[in-house]
Amino acid sequence: MTRTPALEIAVQDPAGVRIAGEVGAARVELATALALGGLTPSPATLELSVEAAREADVEVHVLVRPRGGDFHYTDEEIAICEHDVRRAIEVGAEGVVIGALDARGVLDVDAMARLRDAAGGASVTLHRAIDVSPDPLATLDAAIALGLRRVLTSGGASAAIDGIDTLRALVARADGRIQIMAGSGVGAANAAELAGTGVDALHFSAKRTVTAEGGVRMGSASDGVGGYEVTDRDTALAVRAALGL
Repeated sequence: MTRTPALEIAVQDPAGVRIAGEVGAARVELATALALGGLTPSPATLELSVEAAREADVEVHVLVRPRGGDFHYTDEEIAICEHDVRRAIEVGAEGVVIGALDARGVLDVDAMARLRDAAGGASVTLHRAIDVSPDPLATLDAAIALGLRRVLTSGGASAAIDGIDTLRALVARADGRIQIMAGSGVGAANAAELAGTGVDALHFSAKRTVTAEGGVRMGSASDGVGGYEVTDRDTALAVRAALGL
């Protein structure tokens, strides 16, 4: 019998945290700029989201990622991440979500150990840096050796459903030593099939876009004012329902 995986929702603000609590998610990954894959949230967003989480009875795990692009960071960028990890735990987050690769594209074990230690024993998740590493199974082994709590992965594909065979292999390789959480493109249409791989958790954003019209260009990525994304309660509930919850 397939066990029901825990639910983790990627949110960007306290409102998203409250929705996660309403739909029974175990935790949130708190970030900003989800359209870029997520970046470190602001101090105010962090503090108010942790406050909201206490009332919503949901854990906050903070994405610590200093910029978009690849995961090969300079010493200064790793130092920034160390400070952000410590700050997240000091404010009351239950864990952090991190990832760093070296110039070869394999897991930067030294950088990861620095960030793990900065978390001071709190839960540490390796994010989808594993999906752009040349050998996800070897990266998983390294994460286990580092003592990390879980790995967020799409099975090396752009969407988790397309990496489902690798997800099964990662679950088998983990053998209970580390949690495997499937993420990227997870929704009501594929949640049950992904749960069938034996993953410990499903990670999804349940977001919708709020559009705004304006005649003045505000950035290189948009025409005019553009839009922004928010957590959608109905979308999150649809994933729960797909799992029979």
